[in-house]
Parts: sequence; structure tokens; C-alpha cells
Amino acid sequence: MIHAILNKMVAVPVSLLAWVDRRFPITKMWNEHLAHYYVPKNFNFWYFFGSLALVVLAIQIITGIFLTMNYKPSAAEAFASVEFIMRDVNYGWLIRYMHSTGASAFFIVVYLHMFRGLMYGSYKQPRELLWILGMLIYMTLMAEAFLGYLLPWGQMSFWGAQVIVSLFEAMPFGIGLPLAEWIRGDFTISDATLNRFFAYHVIAVPLALLALVAAHIIALHEVGPNNPDGIDINDNQDDDGVPLDGIPFHPYYTVKDIVGVVVFLIFFFSVVFYAPEMGGWFLEHNNFLPADPLKTPEHIAPLWYFTPFYSILRAFTYPFLGIDAKLWGVLAMGFSQLLFFFLPWLDRSPVRSIRYRGPYFRYALYSFVLAFLVLGYLGVKSPSETDLFLFNNTVWAQIFTVVYFAFFLLMPWYTKMDNDEDRPLPARVTG
Repeated sequence: MIHAILNKMVAVPVSLLAWVDRRFPITKMWNEHLAHYYVPKNFNFWYFFGSLALVVLAIQIITGIFLTMNYKPSAAEAFASVEFIMRDVNYGWLIRYMHSTGASAFFIVVYLHMFRGLMYGSYKQPRELLWILGMLIYMTLMAEAFLGYLLPWGQMSFWGAQVIVSLFEAMPFGIGLPLAEWIRGDFTISDATLNRFFAYHVIAVPLALLALVAAHIIALHEVGPNNPDGIDINDNQDDDGVPLDGIPFHPYYTVKDIVGVVVFLIFFFSVVFYAPEMGGWFLEHNNFLPADPLKTPEHIAPLWYFTPFYSILRAFTYPFLGIDAKLWGVLAMGFSQLLFFFLPWLDRSPVRSIRYRGPYFRYALYSFVLAFLVLGYLGVKSPSETDLFLFNNTVWAQIFTVVYFAFFLLMPWYTKMDNDEDRPLPARVTG
């Protein structure tokens, strides 16, 4: 009797699954993308950050939904509504700090994810489109962060947005001023700008971001992931077509990723509970003051994840070829991000992974990382001060801007020079 009841209990979900499968390929998707999806067995620490980016995206969407329930996208009420969330809404402070910390965490994991791609050549053939989709996600994420930066309507939010939007006025051929007015929806940062940025931040850009993430994952599963050795595991298969150096993503890497997520959440909530401002790096002190169009802060700087590009913008201080220095800075700032899209064609080395590359690429990559970090530091400092030894901050920004661009523009030459120094690739992944 009990045995018959148990059989019926098991048969119900099986029958339900079969009913769904006839109408929606849930089992097929599970097998193709998880249970029978083979990935290299030698993934290391650097391969956590893709899944962590998805976790942070989920955190941002969920907390953002709850924040919009009490936020007022109005110049007269925005700052007060944020204070209301922090002080009067049940656990509003937790939701707001999770969202603000999540913004910085998103860029941390994305930057580390991009660095892994640079190290192991994940942008090289046949993953060019995968890399381009990833860069589109990065650009969309920057737009999302910038749009959300204005919403608290604090002093730094207001004046930071004012400075960034005014950069578009430097565009030539008479399009600068109309473009800046179109972005703001007014002649200056105002209630219309706040409403416009709110709509983009909570609806338009997140939809584009989710679509790009889905396309990125589809492209990844089509060409297969790279690995620390830069060897395609499909080149070595058994008689059944199973890669000899591959293992199913589920359960092996799902369990591994869960461990990574738990460790990440420990650090994440440690910041949320004990240092949500992170000394002004995650939440700036001036942003706890309401926006005042009549009082400019002494020093205006964007949040840390924009500061490397802000330093590049400020590094141009003299006109050249009859072009204003401000326009050169804007063009350089945009070009500094667009260059990432061309990496698959700038790199002339047949070797993907840094493990087997010659010394020139290694030195170039280390110099690029150093330049990126120093530019990020200089971006929050006054350009006229001397925070590093010998030169003032503007001179250092100019030096490291040259290093930054040299990594990309000289890549066709130093990657070719590395060909004689490259180590031989192993026939199989080394673990």
C-alpha cells in the first residue's frame, strides 16, 4: 500500500515534467546548458567572476525594485525620499546599502572578469563576438551606473552629472549644445533630467542589459569557454564525442560556483554592514548633502569606477591642431573604451594564454594594469596637487595615459615580436 502511494507521488512530478517538455524544452535546455554541457576541467579562481557578475546583477535588480517603491523622481522630493528609505522604511537602509555596494561590486567583478579575458586571450578567435557582447555589457553597465548616479540628488550626484553631461557640449559641428540639451531634457540639470534618468535607469537600460547578458551566455555556449591553457577541449574527444579534458558544468562547476558565491557574499555583506561608504569610495560624503545648484563642491570627481577615464579626460590640457583641449579629452575618453572592441584584431599572436606567451605581452599587460590603477587613483584627486612624488597629478595622468594607449596601439607589433619567444602549447590541458 505504502509502496503504491510512493510510486504515485513520484509519478506526479515526472508526468508534470513530461507535460511541460512537450510544450517547452526545459529538460533539453537543462541537458544542453548544464548537465551535458562540457567545460574545461582546469578552470581556476579567475573563472568565478562571470557567475558572480550574474549574482550581483540579480542583487541590483531585486534591491532596485524595492527602492523604486519609495523613491520619488522629483527634484523637490528625491533627496528626502532617499532619507525616508534610510530612516523610516523597514530595512530600507539595508536595501539602499546593498544597492550602492552592489554598484561598486558589479564593477569590481566585471573588471576582474575582463582582466581574466586579457590574461588568457578569451577575445581571440573564435570568441570575437563573445568579447564584443561582453564589452557592450560593460558600456551599458557604465551608462546604467551614470544614470543612477544622479538619482540620490545629493551634491556630488548633481554636480557630477552636470560636469559629465556638459562634456557633450564639446562635440564639434554645432551638435554639442543640442546633444547636451537633449540628454538633460532642459538647459541645465533639473527636474526633467531627473525624471528622464530615472526612466532610463529603471526600465530602458536594464532591459538592454538583460538582453545583452542573454546574448553573451548564448554566444558562450555556442563557441565554448576558454581555459587557462588557451586550448580548445573539443580538439580531443572520445568515440562518443565527449571532450577528454571536459567535465559537465553540472554538478561540478555549479557546486564550485556556489562556494565562490558564498565567499563573495561574506565580503559583500561585511561591507554593507560595517563600511558601506568605504571611506567615500562607494558613497561620497558630499552626497549626504542635498543638491544645491548655487553651491559648487570644492572638488568634483565621479565614483571610482569612472575615475581612470576621467583622468584621461583631464590629461589633455592644451589645444592641438586647432582643436580645443576639452574636445581632445572627450575624444580620448571615448576612444579609451572603444579600443577594447578591437582587441581580437590588434593581437597578432597565435597563442591565447599568458602562460605560453613571450615576455613582451606580459610586460605590456602589467604596465596597462598599473596605468589603469594609477589613473583611477588620480581621478579622485585634484589635478593641480602633487599626490605622487616629483610631478603634479596632471603630469602623472598624462604619462599613464600614454602607457594606457600604448598597450592597445602597439599591440600588433609587440605581439608579433613575442612569436619567437612563445612557449610550445601542450597537446592537452594541464590542469
